[in-house]
Amino acid sequence: MVEAGRRDTGPLGTVLVIIPTYNEAENIESIISRVRASVPEAHVLVADDNSPDGTGKIADELAGADDHVHVLHRKGKEGLGAAYLAGFRWGIDRGYAVLVEMDADGSHRPEELPRLLDALPGADLVLGSRWVPGGSVVNWPKSREFLSRGGSLYSRLMLGVPIRDVTGGFRAFRRETLEGLGMDEVASQGYCFQVDLAWRTVKAGFRVVEVPITFVERERGDSKMSRAIVAEALWRVTAWGVGSRVKALAGRR
Repeated sequence: MVEAGRRDTGPLGTVLVIIPTYNEAENIESIISRVRASVPEAHVLVADDNSPDGTGKIADELAGADDHVHVLHRKGKEGLGAAYLAGFRWGIDRGYAVLVEMDADGSHRPEELPRLLDALPGADLVLGSRWVPGGSVVNWPKSREFLSRGGSLYSRLMLGVPIRDVTGGFRAFRRETLEGLGMDEVASQGYCFQVDLAWRTVKAGFRVVEVPITFVERERGDSKMSRAIVAEALWRVTAWGVGSRVKALAGRR
């Protein structure tokens, strides 16, 4: 299905930037404007979890004024992973060739999106990485940096994933990559959702490339990070890693 007003963005095909939102009224207009300026041919999908602060209404107004902006209204707050999966399905059903994950709070700078897209011709998934040479974080406390670096290191060791920033959420997927990951089996959320998709991508034999980005801590609104999200990630990654090793040992017998 090809929508009116869409144009091809070159050899990559049409690009859809998926931005999940929950109470991002202070940020959504700015982030969409920056995406549209950075990659004018890209389309934006706001996947709003029925934000009580009116984010969805603002997104509707922006969509009414710009045929490159779309809104997916969801029933309630179901988590980051569920919002992205719904956005992926929406984009795949409509024939988009590239699907991008991006935060609504400005921590993923839209001005760096062209860097991810430039790397995609040689990859199946491109990750915007804080922990490769040239990558960095701005305005993060050391405790948060330790948590992120430690989470990526732990996931890399437990799962055997050769990715420096496994938990990062600024990503560009080819449609075919997502179609090969078994999205119907994904039930994880938060940081764990990002680890899950990266691990599935590597296991499926797709090529993953990391490009350096500068991650900027949000200036407005509240972070969605919580102890529950961290605990889920630790538990699931441990279970996946142990399960994978058990299967590998069983297969050698």
